Amino acid sequence: MDVSIIIVNYNTKALITNCIQSIYEKTTGIDYEIIVVDNASVDGSQQMIAKNYPNIKLIELNENIGFGRANNEGVKIALGRNILFLNPDTILINNAIKILSDYLNVNVKAGVCGGNLFDENMKPTLSYRFIYPSILLEINDLLFRIPEIVIFGKNTQYNHSTINKSVAYITGADLMIKNSIIGQYGGFSPSFFMYYEDTDICYKIHKAGYKIISVPEAKIQHLEGKSLGDNKISKQRVNLSENSRKVFYSKNYSKNYCNIVNSIYLFRIKLRIVLKKILNKEPDHYWGSLLNGFNSAK
Repeated sequence: MDVSIIIVNYNTKALITNCIQSIYEKTTGIDYEIIVVDNASVDGSQQMIAKNYPNIKLIELNENIGFGRANNEGVKIALGRNILFLNPDTILINNAIKILSDYLNVNVKAGVCGGNLFDENMKPTLSYRFIYPSILLEINDLLFRIPEIVIFGKNTQYNHSTINKSVAYITGADLMIKNSIIGQYGGFSPSFFMYYEDTDICYKIHKAGYKIISVPEAKIQHLEGKSLGDNKISKQRVNLSENSRKVFYSKNYSKNYCNIVNSIYLFRIKLRIVLKKILNKEPDHYWGSLLNGFNSAK
């Protein structure tokens, strides 16, 4: 089998329906299977999938174990030569799965690839980063990402060219990895509940000597954040992200390195709060919630 498509679902009944339909409508020329891992949804997702899509392999978990660990459950039964980890809030625009699979098949040194992502308004959105979380990235972000923009131009997070590019990591919305590599180096780390697990697995595969590639020909719409609901849980999202950020650093770097990184990061947050207050003369809720999330992260 060419590709196993693994979709982790948690109360996204309507979204996952559109995702699955786009797979059936756009994917041709390859042999594939769809595996849905349900994180104990309560919106009837499991019943809908079992009824409407009997050919889909459905794994029903008894509790919400998070994004990465749920994907690992899907990997256990995946038969594909390549595995696509696809978010339920995505819609294929073209034959992206075949494009990505074909690329991995003919490029021995490539271990991971992903396509170009578009938001709900079909505008280019975050598809990858060129820099792993590090002191370098923290300094870059402190300086309003100016160094990154100077070096990479408009292609910092989205591939505006027609050329495949080597990047640091692909966002988890459309992450395709060779099954053999997952088998050899392991799946997603169970240390993460949500966020940064995509960055972490790309970092691990990169350290093993494989390339992470942006393939712009593959195009996918990502309704980012829709799978988590509306702004009512934005605080929860920030807290999850901040906790995972600290986990990534502590997992991959020394304690002294993490202290330096966190000092730069905290300074950036406080600086932004001050600048926003000076320029707008009112508090900025985003940076304020980020500061709260940082302080409450384990």
